Order: sequence, then C-alpha cells, then structure tokens
Amino acid sequence: MLNTAYEKDRRPPGPDPARIAAHDDTCLYFGCPDVDAAYVYLSGRGLALKEPEIAHYGMKQLYLHDPDGYSLCFQWPA
Repeated sequence: MLNTAYEKDRRPPGPDPARIAAHDDTCLYFGCPDVDAAYVYLSGRGLALKEPEIAHYGMKQLYLHDPDGYSLCFQWPA
C-alpha cells in the first residue's frame, strides 16, 4: 500500500533526512505506455527531471525520487 508516512495533522514541517536516506536503495517500477508524456506532465508541474532514456535492455525509463526518498521509475518497451 502506498500512502504517506504521517496523518495530515501529524506531519512534521520538513522531511526527516535519516528516514529518507534509508529509502535510497528502493525503487518502484511502473508500467507507463507513454513515458514521454509522463515526463512532460511531471516536468510541467515543476519537477526537475532528466529526460527519459532507453536502457541497454530496451526499456524507455524515466526516474525520479518521491518526497520520501524512494526512487520511482516509469517505463515501457522502447
């Protein structure tokens, strides 16, 4: 289940750096038929992203980090 770590009324004013650092080794992969459209959508909302790239095994991928420090990858066969 994906959800926030805190209930809305108990969220701290900023992220806990120690908690976020522990999430850096986790990546969630999502099937995304239009990776380029996801890039345009997310970057259009202020996220600083690297453009999607095609991995050596043929998947077009867009990587980013969520506010909790997890890596997210939106991908689809190129």
